[in-house]
Amino acid sequence: MSATGRNDDGRGRGLGHLLSGLAVAVGCVLFLGGFAWGAVEYKPYTVPTQSMNPTVKAGDRVLAQRIDGADVKRGDVVIFKDKAWGNVPMVKRVVGIGGDTVTCCDRGGKLTVNGREIDEPYLHDTAASTTKFHATVPKDQLFLLGDERDVSLDSRVHLEDAANGSVPRSAVSARVDAVAWPLDGMLERPTGFKTLPGGISRPGPLTLVVGAVIAGAVLIVVGAAYGPLARRFGRRTVGAGAGAR
Repeated sequence: MSATGRNDDGRGRGLGHLLSGLAVAVGCVLFLGGFAWGAVEYKPYTVPTQSMNPTVKAGDRVLAQRIDGADVKRGDVVIFKDKAWGNVPMVKRVVGIGGDTVTCCDRGGKLTVNGREIDEPYLHDTAASTTKFHATVPKDQLFLLGDERDVSLDSRVHLEDAANGSVPRSAVSARVDAVAWPLDGMLERPTGFKTLPGGISRPGPLTLVVGAVIAGAVLIVVGAAYGPLARRFGRRTVGAGAGAR
């Protein structure tokens, strides 16, 4: 019976080592794959000014999903670069797309797009703008405003340009998905634009990317810990058996 017990114990340890090795292998795939996926999908960006306060503040480190300008929708916080705006990367919120008429402000002090009042809970102040404006956005262009309207230099100061203050969709390189530092998490998609044609964009795969990295790390730790734990418990079992004799 003792020989059979040792044989069963050996098979158990062999199966345990096999499963632990599999856990480490799968963990490595998830961990490294998650980082690779994130590197392909996202790029880090440091916000230079207070123009998007309080959504993102100066100095915040954000993760922006690489997207094509054609995928941009109203309400998106985007990173873009345009010669007329200084040809440097900037971060603003899209409030109008090609064909829209953007006006501010109505009697309630709110922004309107195509005559529809837009609820903007992310604004630092209650008024949508301290200066009135009216603009029709040309085809394949975007009208952009900062969330801190009092200090933001945005489409309002470019209204006399040929494109009525807008920038080409092709100028956009990424859409901000989350604030990585400080850890404020994912940016909420603004529902105020949801009723307009095309609706609002969906969050990128950042949650899945982070989940893959975390799951991979857990599997690696658990799998790697099996060997030392198995040896320790094995020694205790052998010691207990010897004492029983």
